Amino acid sequence: MLHGYTEKAMKAATHSQYGSADVLLVQDVETPTAGPNQVLVRVHASPVTEGDRRLRAADFPGFSAVIGRLMFGVFRPRNPVPGTMFAGRIVAVGAAVTRFAVGDDVFGGCDNGAQAEYLAVNEDAQLAKIPEGVGYEEAAAAPYGAGTALAFLRDIAQVQAGERVLIVGASGGVGRFAVQIARHLGAHVTGVASGRNAEMVTQLGAHAFIDYETEDYTTNGQTYDVIFDLASGNGFRGAKRSLTKEGRYVTVYLTLLVLWQMLLGAVLGRSKARFAVVMGDQSLTTDVAALLADGVVQPVRAGRYPLARVADAHAEQESGRAAGTVVVSIHERGSAAPSAPSLKVA
Repeated sequence: MLHGYTEKAMKAATHSQYGSADVLLVQDVETPTAGPNQVLVRVHASPVTEGDRRLRAADFPGFSAVIGRLMFGVFRPRNPVPGTMFAGRIVAVGAAVTRFAVGDDVFGGCDNGAQAEYLAVNEDAQLAKIPEGVGYEEAAAAPYGAGTALAFLRDIAQVQAGERVLIVGASGGVGRFAVQIARHLGAHVTGVASGRNAEMVTQLGAHAFIDYETEDYTTNGQTYDVIFDLASGNGFRGAKRSLTKEGRYVTVYLTLLVLWQMLLGAVLGRSKARFAVVMGDQSLTTDVAALLADGVVQPVRAGRYPLARVADAHAEQESGRAAGTVVVSIHERGSAAPSAPSLKVA
């Protein structure tokens, strides 16, 4: 038995082929139904993440290209509705659901399908309640960047209070949260980004800023306990001379050099390079909710588009010019979570 209600058809972004943002269309599709252990979410907001771009374009880096195609569709997308992060209100619950109820405002992540009016997700998936006072768009912008940054800095790099942390790509979707979380963990934070983003990165909490266009951090004589590289997995060769004796280089990109250093470190027992795939889950999303509730992290929003202009939203994200998270605002009318201010960059 399903508790709640659903509509027979809904609007959703779809794409039947890989490519640029132009492959996206908005069409009527069947509204999903919540299974016994699922909740049906009326989606209010979904950000366009770098992961969404890669899935839409089949742009899988390095030797993950073959694996990516096998997982997500060799010639065309296996799952045509994009979107991996969302925030909204539960409108129906399966009979076995115990964690959530109709009317709960929630946010989280999914494999696909978030850029649509409704989304069915398992109650034990990457899902948490939106803290009081946090709006849908702010909550939707958090799981991807904040979850990844928290897992890498707290769990993989194991940042300690008083350590010096360098974040390469500090103005990006993960980097903006990494600056705030590293500061929260008690580190001295240096952000590396384009000079046009210096003010934003320092506002987010960086103690120091390096403009990569005018200064090379690998040759300035400074050393760091943790270098979090969000720009290129090929950065280890230069970064290793900027690490302290016990320093750690962590990256979201797996390259042959990083893999070799990890294998070598496993043999010698003193690895400097670390890589992991962060799989969002309910525990990590709950931790992100706590950071939002305490005001530790503050999303930076850029463009805001209705679902009808989802292709424009993807195009802005893909341009590299968006100094913040691009959000698709799907349900704008009716009851909504309370709005909270976020750092807005024009």
